Amino acid sequence: MRLLVIEDNRNLVANLFDYFEARGHVLDVAPDGVTGLHLAASQAHDAVLLDWMLPRMDGPEVLRRLREEHRSEVPVIMLTARDELPDKIAGFRAGADDYLTKPFALPELEVRLEAVLARTRGRNPHKLLEVHDLRLDLATLEAQRAGKPLHLYPACRKLLEVLMRASPAAVPRGQLEYALWGDEPPDGDMLRSHIYELRRSVDGPFEQKLLHTLPRVGYRLCAPAAGEAR
Repeated sequence: MRLLVIEDNRNLVANLFDYFEARGHVLDVAPDGVTGLHLAASQAHDAVLLDWMLPRMDGPEVLRRLREEHRSEVPVIMLTARDELPDKIAGFRAGADDYLTKPFALPELEVRLEAVLARTRGRNPHKLLEVHDLRLDLATLEAQRAGKPLHLYPACRKLLEVLMRASPAAVPRGQLEYALWGDEPPDGDMLRSHIYELRRSVDGPFEQKLLHTLPRVGYRLCAPAAGEAR
């Protein structure tokens, strides 16, 4: 599985990486709440491990925005030293699927993750993103528009996923580059080349355009405005 760890304690992050990577899992990390919210909202993860006390935005606020503004159903386990009942109630009301107090044993966290994933996969077996007549099935990685299959390279599919998750909001160039290459983007404007290929697939054969360039900002994928010619 792919996990997103939103945690600023480097020692704990290192322990989580050592434990879960040894079991074949992939981990991404965000050291503050703002970065964590961006990654959780724009990238596909099987689950999120979320600290309460974070720089820039605390865990409950990250979770609230993830649920309310981004409509994300990704399973979230809060990891926190706050063990009072009112804190636990606040965490669950913000949208947590489970709540584990520090310090904790890594095998217990693993078992809790397995239980949360078993429950959430049962209620949402297929993850389908939709914008207008464009669909992306995250379970099968199949994309189609107006019922016609789209043939996308992996990089274009990742960009499409990020843009569809954020729709109708704009996605900054830097966020798209991070989704593809992390902290080490290649030299040159490779992003523009991938966007060009994505636009050819998504908009090329169709009269209504969904992918829009916002100069000096980034890109946005959104449904046509009312009254636009069909």
